[in-house]
Amino acid sequence: MNKEKKVLILCTGNSCRSIIAEAQINAFLKGAISDSSGVKASGKVNVNAKKLLEEKGIWKDEYHSKTIDTVIDNDYDLVVTVCGHANENCPIFPKAVKVIHIGFEDPDGKDYAAFLDTYDEIEKVLLPQVKQELGI
Repeated sequence: MNKEKKVLILCTGNSCRSIIAEAQINAFLKGAISDSSGVKASGKVNVNAKKLLEEKGIWKDEYHSKTIDTVIDNDYDLVVTVCGHANENCPIFPKAVKVIHIGFEDPDGKDYAAFLDTYDEIEKVLLPQVKQELGI
């Protein structure tokens, strides 16, 4: 049996985009499991991001905003930065890991429709690219 490939989704605040991407990978990509983290984590999940994931039926209570130091020593097969700031400030991981950048506009502070757009964009753009990078 093949072990699941591990993916880290990295952004600045770890409150919207990275949490949405983490939840989608865990829900929809067979053969992959995901964590998310922030370069400067906000410490909270955006209420609209949580509401959206609950409505989609893929919210898990263990999803929370966390800082990079909580995951830096984990083994990842792939790190995906989802905002420019995280891409520019992505730390060097102790273990050699592939890092790719797939940028999304931050819906934080915008209306609920912006979160729906971000969710759809992540599903259409990020999921297929992660699948391809991991060969799953």
